[in-house]
Amino acid sequence: MQVKLADYKVSTDRAAIEMLMANYALDPMGGAEPLSDDVLSALCDALAEVPHAATILIFDGNSPAALATVFQGFSTFKCKPLLNIHDVIVLPAYRGRGLGKRLMSEVEKLAEQRGCCKLTLEVLQGNAVAQAVYLRCGFAAYQLDPQQGQALFWQKDLSEK
Repeated sequence: MQVKLADYKVSTDRAAIEMLMANYALDPMGGAEPLSDDVLSALCDALAEVPHAATILIFDGNSPAALATVFQGFSTFKCKPLLNIHDVIVLPAYRGRGLGKRLMSEVEKLAEQRGCCKLTLEVLQGNAVAQAVYLRCGFAAYQLDPQQGQALFWQKDLSEK
């Protein structure tokens, strides 16, 4: 297995990202809805325009197997950058082979190179497999005060306006 930081302008990396994202979107953990051709064809160019975005790819020979896309943010409480893991994808044929753990290790190395104080991610409550990987990699639910409970991830969709 070959691990590499994607170059959003290289055709093989672009094709890998598009294929992996298209597959993930169809998975129940990715929403089970296809991404539009417009989104897929514009994705890598848009990612290239986002400061500090990065995608880590894992290939099995020439075949894409997994990816993690991250975005750099900032912790006001620590006055340092942080890295948010936005997409984690391991194709079904490659699950159970340690690729999720490998992705997390590579993301952590990237965060350390960038001087980040922490990694963040969101995971669906029903995705026990991913949660187990994240726990093994040292992630835990976020809370400031146990009396106040864990942080919740919420969203407001603005695309319907």
